[in-house]
Amino acid sequence: MASESPIAADLLIAGGTLLTMNAERHVIRDGALAVCGDRIVAVGKREAVAREVQAKEIIRGERFVITPGFVDGHIHITGDPITRGFARGGEGDSPSEILSRWVIPIFRAQAPAEEAVAARFAALAMMRAGTTCFLEAGTISHLDAVMEALSETGIRGRAGAWVEGRAYNAADDQAKVSAAAIDILESEVGRYPDNDGQAKLAAWPILVGHSTNSDAVWRAAKDLADRHGLGVSAHMSPRASDPEWFLARYNRRPLEHLEDIGVLGPNVALTHLANIDESELDILVRSSTNAIFCPHAALQGGFGISQRGLFPEMLKRGVNVLLGSDGLPVGILESARLMARIFRDARCDQTIFPPTTILELATIHGAKAMGLSHLIGSLEVGKRADFVLHDTYTPEWGPVFDPVLQLALYAPPAVHSVWIDGLRVVEEGRATLLDEDKLVADARQVGADVIARTKLPGRSPWPVL
Repeated sequence: MASESPIAADLLIAGGTLLTMNAERHVIRDGALAVCGDRIVAVGKREAVAREVQAKEIIRGERFVITPGFVDGHIHITGDPITRGFARGGEGDSPSEILSRWVIPIFRAQAPAEEAVAARFAALAMMRAGTTCFLEAGTISHLDAVMEALSETGIRGRAGAWVEGRAYNAADDQAKVSAAAIDILESEVGRYPDNDGQAKLAAWPILVGHSTNSDAVWRAAKDLADRHGLGVSAHMSPRASDPEWFLARYNRRPLEHLEDIGVLGPNVALTHLANIDESELDILVRSSTNAIFCPHAALQGGFGISQRGLFPEMLKRGVNVLLGSDGLPVGILESARLMARIFRDARCDQTIFPPTTILELATIHGAKAMGLSHLIGSLEVGKRADFVLHDTYTPEWGPVFDPVLQLALYAPPAVHSVWIDGLRVVEEGRATLLDEDKLVADARQVGADVIARTKLPGRSPWPVL
């Protein structure tokens, strides 16, 4: 019998160590990965794949650990990237005052072109840290400009316009406020459809969360998500102020209320959840709602996560937990490591959050929450070619004995190259589709322009000469 025809591939990476994150969690030493178009067409031992594949380009991979791309489950891609170095808040300002008098004015001051620069800048930082897919936090004012800018970067993501559908003043017509918010949700989903996850960029009905939206808006967002195969995401309970507001208004804690109005479920992801109680943990479990943890933001914001956080219990009980950078300049692998260290110390237990869990948090958990497990999150034949080459030929890596342990806990970020949809978007640590030097210069300029427009006073703890 004639031998089968070889598998045609555009690219073959041969000789690397593959952390596949497949169901069996196979680690393949001296492995190979082949790509044709936007799909993975072969994964396995180098010699076997080399016999099966005829590739146009071959890259030697001996120096690399290869992983699926990381997923950032919560990031503000506008506002923060171009202004995070500006000190926010005055002496004695409470967290709510900092938010209302400083943070929101800075976000809202951005023009469309400025948000576009911020989005490109955020995408650049994510990709250089190995993030190939993100879920935006729902604080974009000019969604069309942002989506156009993101399309130039090559990154995969889901984003949403800023939606606040609650009448803050008693004189306002709540029905009209809700209707206007729902119109925004329906419009963005119509303009940027997801198409069963096939779209690289799409809109989700993302809500700011906290106490910013009426029950009608929450229900509309969940209904849109259910009908179109999308997800809903929102901030909730980073501090005690959210439970206090819901208890005062509804005599129920936040997740109790959201469950009661029927807006939780496996296509819903809530960010922070630092101040939930055991009854709300039960709700997460029975509703299969996803929990997004942003460890750097939690520690920086003083949420009390090490004292009250229930994330180890969430994972133990089967809640799908994913990670977010929250707009801080950190990679998702760094976030996963920090999460492990927070709770190992808080619980005096060095066995919780083992290396395997750390890598799962950064990859397959994020893919699941975004409804993209069939496309990303693992290195498997048929999935999208979203993957990262981590350079191990560094003093910090040293000899590679256990790539899972070393990548999860010890090795410094050493992202060499990144592919998204089979396209190399980072090569030797530099973006291939973006002019990094120009983008940095643009970001510095528009950041200064935004801050100047707000007329907020600059502050420094020490004299600046």
